[in-house]
Amino acid sequence: MNRRMLLWWGVSCLLAATALGSIVVLGFGDTPAIDHWWNTVVIDQRAPWVIDFAHVLNFAGGSSGTIFVIAPLLIVGLLLTRRWRSAAFAVTAMVTSALAVQALKQLFGRARPADMLVASDYGSFPSGHVANAATIALVIWVIFPRVWTALLGALWVLGMAYSRTLLSVHWATDTLGGALTGAGAVLLVAALLSDWVQGRNPPSDPPIVWEAPRPS
Repeated sequence: MNRRMLLWWGVSCLLAATALGSIVVLGFGDTPAIDHWWNTVVIDQRAPWVIDFAHVLNFAGGSSGTIFVIAPLLIVGLLLTRRWRSAAFAVTAMVTSALAVQALKQLFGRARPADMLVASDYGSFPSGHVANAATIALVIWVIFPRVWTALLGALWVLGMAYSRTLLSVHWATDTLGGALTGAGAVLLVAALLSDWVQGRNPPSDPPIVWEAPRPS
């Protein structure tokens, strides 16, 4: 995927997340029916082992798990393999994603479901946990563009989204908004830094060579 496509997809994902938030928070007088429906579905699936699994993802996808465990492991791994530019890209993408999530949370201030099983911070839209998962998944895919990294990343994001709704800390549309926000932030940063990360000079127009007019 070239820089132009990365930029297009990154901006589109961020705009889609903002549009989704506007629709579900500002466009509806109440929570959309699809969110109520999915909340009812996952509540019926609260077996003890499923809740335990969701609690593990709650830690892994939160600020503590991402900042102090997953992100350091990824960055140290990149530095040990002498990919310091990729490590810088990863840090920039994570910071950009976190800022985008907080901006949308403050913009919409959506209320969370009433039956939460874990404590959480202000603003239900978008899901920060899912945004973190999408950020990590897309960062790894951009650095290592393989089919298996894409599949594992998709499973990671879907599992995180499911766990957030199972614990009733987010509505289903919050998780979609989080995935769009995290993916959009990574793709936007990738578009801006891809040539630098790969050690290439950015494309430029060829120099103009002025020639003296030939005598007729």
